[in-house]
Amino acid sequence: MATESLNDHGADPGFVSWVADLPLNLGDEDRDRLARAWSLAQTHYADQRRAAGDRRMDHARAVADILAGLGLDADSLIAGLLHDLPVCGGPDVATLGRLVGEPVASLVDGCLRMGQVSRLHGAGTAGDESARSEALRKMLLAMARDIRVVFLVLAERLHDMRLLRDRDATMQKRIARETLDLYAPLANRLGIWQIKWELEDLSFRYLEPDTYKRIATLLAERRVDRERFIDAMRSRLMEALGEAGLNAEVTGRPKHIYSIWRKMQRKGLGFHELYDLRALRILVDSVPDCYAALGLVHSLWQPIPREFDDYIASPKENDYRSLHTAVAGEGGRTVEVQIRTRQMHEQAELGIAAHWRYKEGRGSDPDFDARVAWLRKLLEFSGDGDSDAIAT
Repeated sequence: MATESLNDHGADPGFVSWVADLPLNLGDEDRDRLARAWSLAQTHYADQRRAAGDRRMDHARAVADILAGLGLDADSLIAGLLHDLPVCGGPDVATLGRLVGEPVASLVDGCLRMGQVSRLHGAGTAGDESARSEALRKMLLAMARDIRVVFLVLAERLHDMRLLRDRDATMQKRIARETLDLYAPLANRLGIWQIKWELEDLSFRYLEPDTYKRIATLLAERRVDRERFIDAMRSRLMEALGEAGLNAEVTGRPKHIYSIWRKMQRKGLGFHELYDLRALRILVDSVPDCYAALGLVHSLWQPIPREFDDYIASPKENDYRSLHTAVAGEGGRTVEVQIRTRQMHEQAELGIAAHWRYKEGRGSDPDFDARVAWLRKLLEFSGDGDSDAIAT
């Protein structure tokens, strides 16, 4: 296949603009490979549109953008651009192998195979838990061969969910149910919270629209007062952390509607009884700093009994680590505070994708290999876990 350098005057302006905005440091060779993949995608997708009405090329770019946000490699981004080619009249997997290399073709093939899980899920009845569990295990099996396949599938599903408003009501509910049963729990197993939360909230929006709107309305009420209250606590906390010599970052924590609803159901609480509607997150440099920050928080405000969890000393099954506490702020209003290192936060947001980033360029990585070995062990279990096991 003919090679055209990104520096050539013939480079597609659309590609140049896109690659310049990617949150990755790509070498010249990878940029040129992406340029060739972009050209291949543009040629074969042309003006084709998907069932949601969006252009196939726009979908391919969106999937690659999500993968870039996870910090994945050039092969993954190329697979994101090309994953639909075999199903829209473009080159088949074998031809892709010759055009862009076997590693990319293998990722595309894995994505196509995992797409068959949707049909397996659809074959089950509403109460057929075994079919859904078996489907999830098949997805995990595909992941264990090359974990980047699962990143690709989750990125594709996330973009589909973002466009679900353009589908008819029946399709909205079918896709949302499938996402909540299969894809959100998979993101949870991998610890990729930034994808898990969005998949769950988008699914909930279509499966329980009235409840979703009610909680969203309750969150919006007095939002300004809540943010003013949190800002005051944040300022006081930042000052105290600085005086203690801790290099810390303090932010408010976003609220996720599905997790709020799950907690209300699980604990039998009303909306205004929840502790984490007002929340702060503290990021520090080290584990000792986490405990120092915890002591400082408890010295500033009264801790709430039985609302402390140490997920650093005892990490969750999917390797989530953080300190959780709740305190009584001004006027007795409860605030949840999470404390973690910056590395723990990256792990919480990206899950095993963070391990992949560390592995890149290092050859064998014992931590990454151990993580994949753990994921393989999940295949031995019949249950698909609790997708709301962790509140980050």
